[in-house]
Amino acid sequence: MTSDSDSRFSGFYRRTIEERIGVAATAAGMDPGELATSLAQGGLDAARADKIVENVLGTYALPFAVAVHVVMNGRPRLAPMVVEEPSVVAAVSAAARLVAQGGGFTAEADDPVMIAQVQVLDIADPVAAASTIERAKDEILSAVDASIPGMVKRGGGARGLEVRTLAGDMIAVHLLIDCRDAMGANLLNTAAERVGPRVAELAGGRLGLRILSNLAVHRRVRVRCAVPARALSAGGLDGVAVADAVEAASRFAEVDPFRATTHNKGIMNGIDPVVIATGNDWRAVEAGAHAFASLQGTYRPLATWRRTGSGVDSAHLQGSLELPMALGVVGGTSGVHPAARAAMKLAQVTGASDLAMLAGCVGLASNLAALKALGTEGIQRGHMSLHARSVAISVGASGDEVEAVAREISAAKVVNAGAASDALARLRSARAAKGDG
Repeated sequence: MTSDSDSRFSGFYRRTIEERIGVAATAAGMDPGELATSLAQGGLDAARADKIVENVLGTYALPFAVAVHVVMNGRPRLAPMVVEEPSVVAAVSAAARLVAQGGGFTAEADDPVMIAQVQVLDIADPVAAASTIERAKDEILSAVDASIPGMVKRGGGARGLEVRTLAGDMIAVHLLIDCRDAMGANLLNTAAERVGPRVAELAGGRLGLRILSNLAVHRRVRVRCAVPARALSAGGLDGVAVADAVEAASRFAEVDPFRATTHNKGIMNGIDPVVIATGNDWRAVEAGAHAFASLQGTYRPLATWRRTGSGVDSAHLQGSLELPMALGVVGGTSGVHPAARAAMKLAQVTGASDLAMLAGCVGLASNLAALKALGTEGIQRGHMSLHARSVAISVGASGDEVEAVAREISAAKVVNAGAASDALARLRSARAAKGDG
């Protein structure tokens, strides 16, 4: 994608679906016909779905969209998003455009190292057991590699071992395994199953669970950005005042877990749709993110914001985000779902770490959009104007009636089915009187 991405995506939301497909496909180096076919009818027919999960009756479609104006590590990117909540995609795109004025997002990712846990119980001396296991580290890690030869061949495999004492007679042995471009669940479980009996023998205890952990603390992404204050003016406030409002909202989340929960939900509003669009396990990402937020003993925000400098021409709003992000670009649903494969192409994904960083950028953009709205005109204004479309459709509006009804109920600030029904009736009556059908 070239550096003129912003101009090509200006007014993107006003284009028809066919036009958007053409622009997005061209920007990503895809054939528009291929993209349209991949997304047709939700990208998954019932016959294929029947091979993915059990007891299939059909499929359930959600909107597939792209966030635009995302610049990551100096490169413009499209971010595929599957989400049902109004305003999320628009908010991410708008926030990403602000961030682009400061040079875009800077992102980095750890090596894709995951944890496979082996639980051992009924241990007489946990300290001695831990020492024995640590002395046998090379043996155990060699056995791990022997259990996953395909991953070792691709450059992954065992990277380390940790022993944690959890109770008076229980330990957990963590096998640290580099999963390369896979999320890694199956191979982690395979490795834990293979070496579990030997670990229990070394510990002198009873073998318990052998399974991966979704708290992927060794596989984190970190994203930063600096938005010029001059780009933030909104709602009659200058950019410095908006930056201060965002910082104040961030500080609120840093001291109050009730606010931090909703703060982080706003981050996941951006991350989850990217994870879903690419066929990854959003439940695992959510679980890991929220557990990571609690690691310090209280629930904390995953992203924070500070205003630096003074004066609208020199001040910046600096944001940073860090969280575990275990995504894969091979295997699983991402390998069999046509729309997931199309999403990878649209995003021009180069590997699992690249995808994880992109998801992190979208999460930070989503957080910025929410805090900016909360600190200026309030969160409901933009959200309800987009929600109005759904309400209009729910009462039977179609075609250009949807926008007309949505505009009327949004302007009246009464966004509900009753108001939409009345507006639709007035619109149709007026058109019938003029002979417009």
